[in-house]
Amino acid sequence: MAQDIGIDLGTANMVIAVSGKGIVLNEPSIIALNKRTRSIIAVGKKAYKMLGKAPEYIEVIRPLESGVISNDEMTQCLIREFVRKATGFRLVKPRIVICVPSFITDVESRAVVEAAMNAGSRKVYLIQEPIAAMLGAGVNMSKARGHLIVDIGGGTTDVAVVSMNGVVTSRSVKNAGNTLDAAIKRYVQKRHNLLIGDRTAELIKKELTNLYDPNDDVRMTIGGRNLVKGLPQMINISEMEVFDALEDEVFEIVDTIKTLLEDTPPELVGDIYENGIILSGGGANLGGLDKLIDRTLGVKCHIAKDPMGCVARGTIAAFKRISDLLDGFENVALYQYK
Repeated sequence: MAQDIGIDLGTANMVIAVSGKGIVLNEPSIIALNKRTRSIIAVGKKAYKMLGKAPEYIEVIRPLESGVISNDEMTQCLIREFVRKATGFRLVKPRIVICVPSFITDVESRAVVEAAMNAGSRKVYLIQEPIAAMLGAGVNMSKARGHLIVDIGGGTTDVAVVSMNGVVTSRSVKNAGNTLDAAIKRYVQKRHNLLIGDRTAELIKKELTNLYDPNDDVRMTIGGRNLVKGLPQMINISEMEVFDALEDEVFEIVDTIKTLLEDTPPELVGDIYENGIILSGGGANLGGLDKLIDRTLGVKCHIAKDPMGCVARGTIAAFKRISDLLDGFENVALYQYK
């Protein structure tokens, strides 16, 4: 029997859900290539471990940038390997729903569809990220009531107001997980003259971020290369320093939510005030972000259950709702292949 597969094609992580099984795979969107033999050495977690540590002839690639494909060939390999992993190497061609950012162009959409078709799908559907996130969060969107979703991924943050199965208004900014990692690297370099890698920056973000009430006494030790001496060095970094590093980037996300609310019809804003703001995506786990949004905007904010898997769960749920989802699924006919 053919399986239905839902893919959250994220810049930082790819999450795959299978009908009847739920989420079966959540791995970094990274692929390692042997440049001499042009063969794939590793994908996902194994490739992530090689980041910043591989010899010259091994290239560790992130084939997605800011939510869209930047390397067609490597994205096809990544999707194919992950789909094989998720389906247990079965030969039955699945139907696939892939989630894409709400601002994606037709050319970029076509690249996503081609990648999925070449990975062995018999039919491909595209769904907008905010719609998938809402479905995954278990929100009933069919009624004439406004809901606001903030999906913070690795490459983009999508903010959208959804009502009656469609996107009423949306915004997207490229301030997201990877931008926050880069901000931490810049801060540590400027403040401590220490060069750190992507993985260390990500670890600091996960372990030390407190956006609501940062404490200077909460600290962790990190290692890198001293830029003056060129030698290894260990330093202590605090929650307060991480807050300083991330403040501008995070408040740009908060300002995007505020701008969206200003553009939203007043009736729907009343609904959003009652229903609150839903946070999804990996960035929803940033310490104190929900409280910061609540305090800054005066609208209660809550984190979706399993925010990382929210979009992937929504893509699978979309198969049952294909006839209802008028918006976000409107161009499906263009991408159906017999």
